Formats: sequence, C-alpha cells, structure tokens
Amino acid sequence: MVVGAVECRGFRNLSDARTELDTEIAVIWGPNGAGKTNLLEAVYFGFTGRSFRAGNDRDMIAFDEQSARVELELDGEGRLLAALDRAGERRHTLGGRGLAGRVGERPLVSVFHPDRLQLVKGAPARRRAHLDRLCGALWPARAELRQRFGRTLAQRNALVARVRAGLADADSLPSWDERLASEAEPLIAARDEGVSAIASSYAELACRLGLPASEISYRPRAPGDRNELAAELARRRDAELGRAYTSYGPQLDGVELRISGRAMRRFGSQGQQRLALLALLFAERAALLAAGRPAPLMLLDDVMSELDPAHRRLLIGQLGDGGQTLITATESAHVPSDEALRIGVDAGSVSKKPALRAA
Repeated sequence: MVVGAVECRGFRNLSDARTELDTEIAVIWGPNGAGKTNLLEAVYFGFTGRSFRAGNDRDMIAFDEQSARVELELDGEGRLLAALDRAGERRHTLGGRGLAGRVGERPLVSVFHPDRLQLVKGAPARRRAHLDRLCGALWPARAELRQRFGRTLAQRNALVARVRAGLADADSLPSWDERLASEAEPLIAARDEGVSAIASSYAELACRLGLPASEISYRPRAPGDRNELAAELARRRDAELGRAYTSYGPQLDGVELRISGRAMRRFGSQGQQRLALLALLFAERAALLAAGRPAPLMLLDDVMSELDPAHRRLLIGQLGDGGQTLITATESAHVPSDEALRIGVDAGSVSKKPALRAA
C-alpha cells in the first residue's frame, strides 16, 4: 500500500495543494517551522481521522478556516478522506464508505515523533492499546478482540455498580464473570503472541542502534485460562462490590520495555527512549512483513537529527524490503538515499526538489 498523493485543504499552515508521493521513500525537508511535521500529520490524519500530536485535534484547522480536509490517494485501495470542522463534526471514509468502527479496514501507520515517546515512557494503557492495534494488523480476525472485551467489561462494571447500590441482584454476576473471562482469554493470547512476534527483532535492532541490552515483555495481570480467570473474579467479588468496578483482568496488563534489566520509562535517557521507540516501530514492521501482512506506512519526524551517519544508513537499510516511508529533516542530505523523492517545504508551501546525493 502506497500513498500516491495527499491533498490538503485548510490544514494548519499548509497551502491548499496536492502533493505527489508515489515513491518508497520521500524526504520532506526545510527549515524549522516551515510545516514539515504538518505534512506528516496531514497524512496521519487521512489514515486515522485524528492527530498524532498532543492537544486538541481542532488545532489542525488553519486559523482562518472553518474546517480541515485531507484526501489520500492509495494505490490499489481508492481514496481516504478525513475532515474535521470547528464544531467537532468529523468524516472519515475509504472509497466513500464510512470507517467508523471498522478497525480491521484501516491501513496501518507507524509514527516517530516526540509526542509518541509517551508510548515508551507513558502510562501502561498506551502500550496496551498499541499492542492491540499491532495484533489486529498481524491477525485481522483478532482486530475486534479489544473492543469486544471493553464492551463486556463496561457492562460488568455497570452491573457491579448497580449491585453495590442495591439496584440489582448479585446472583447475576457469575454469568458475567464467565462472559468476561471468555472475552479475556483470546485477548491475552493475542497479546502474548504479539509480543513474542517482535521480541527478538526489538532486542536485535535496539542493540544495532547502540542501546545496552534491551527487551520487551508482556506481563499479564490475569491467567490466560478462562476458567481460572472466572474463578478469581468470583473470589474477588466482595472486594469489587466495595470498589464498584472490576479490578482484575487484562485491562491492567503491562507491556514492559527494559534496558539493562531496568524499566526504560524510568531509567532510560531521552535519547535512549527515542532509540527504543525506533527499534519498536521497526520490529513491528519486520513482524508484519514476516506474517505476510502489508508493511505499515512509516512517518518519521526529525529522526535523523540525533543519529550519526552510520546509524542513518542503518535506518535507511531497514526500509529496503517494501512499504513506504516519509521522513522529515532540516537538511536533505541527512537522509542517505539516492533514490528518495525530495520534497521541500517553506512557510507552508510544498514543492518537489531534485534528488541529491546524501552525505
């Protein structure tokens, strides 16, 4: 899957224009503040219907506009459209059909950006959600596991709260324990297999990028057997009625990144966390290719600035087996690829530049 072109209207500081991107590697370069990251964000918005930056999504709308709109032309897949207005109304379609709720049909996109470091150093919920999206991409039949478990968990929590308030009978809880456990079992299994699929590649790539001994592991908070999980829920029932919510299950699972045996989120430096995020994204890409799935679109924002020439070449070398990558840089020569398309951005204006021999 390749983005052939991106067309923006009313998006941040970008001029309303169409930009051709039909290439494996595109280097988007220009001075700081020119709008390079905005172009990456526009592509991400087209894929997901949201921003990868922290803050309010409505900040994507240009100051003097009432709405922002992005259309992506996908080779062999049709057109993706995402739109947002100041009232909060959204549209997100693929080939004219709405994408809301159709998780398995959304093309996968991987992002390296400073705000994405929260995936490494932020709360466990971010890593759980990210892992679940990866599992859905690796095994499309499992794409709805997270949503199904979440719905059942919400319903059980509502029942627990009603029982505590004296509005429902506790005798109805055992059936919900079994139902929750039956939804949890395949979710736990998918997460375990997902981490196993990337663990060795992550450790190898982290080492090649210069990190000390690094690993990723899955730490489930509940057993993977539905009968054991249901029995434990029953054992904890009185305590949960006191709290009025479910305090046990895969909604509390951990996905840990470690460096030299210690938690990366606590003991890794900012530079090490950046490299860990890169290793994670590329390990996921390798797992998808090994599983015969399409390579994700890679959006790499200012990834080369803290890498030496050898590691820049290593990074580009990881991209040689298919898929598409968009990379921003302040200097075109920071990206060592003779074949890359060079796109210049200056004060929101986007234009193609001749290919340069990268240093």
